[in-house]
Amino acid sequence: MHDAPHPSHPTGETRVLNGSCRCGAVQYAVADRFAYAVNCHCSDCRKTTGAAFKPFAGIESGHLSLSRGEADVFLFGDPNAAHDVRCKICGSLLYSVVREGRFVHVTLGTLVDEPSIRPTAHIFVGDKAPWYTITDDLPQHDGHE
Repeated sequence: MHDAPHPSHPTGETRVLNGSCRCGAVQYAVADRFAYAVNCHCSDCRKTTGAAFKPFAGIESGHLSLSRGEADVFLFGDPNAAHDVRCKICGSLLYSVVREGRFVHVTLGTLVDEPSIRPTAHIFVGDKAPWYTITDDLPQHDGHE
């Protein structure tokens, strides 16, 4: 993958990040070209992760590929539309396919390598867990923006 120069790679070569599930059966590679990153507090993301929020980074789906374990993938949702991709062995949520399949939301906790992007906001805070207090200074939005 070669694109315009990236701040951390002046040669113009895009870094490829590796990610995996907890047990390592499913692995993926994704370009370090994320368009956005946020912490989502909606009830679906909280239930999907079992956590107070889901930190994820969005990228066009063509920049992510499975590198191992395709037979060990479990899809939850409509395979032709929005769905989550999990390891069927350990249950880890790796990423979600969204926007009619054009984008994937990579769960930041499954990345092995450090991405250059950081979450820039909290979204759906109107739906956040009442027991969780946001303590950072990132902007907070009741909806997705």
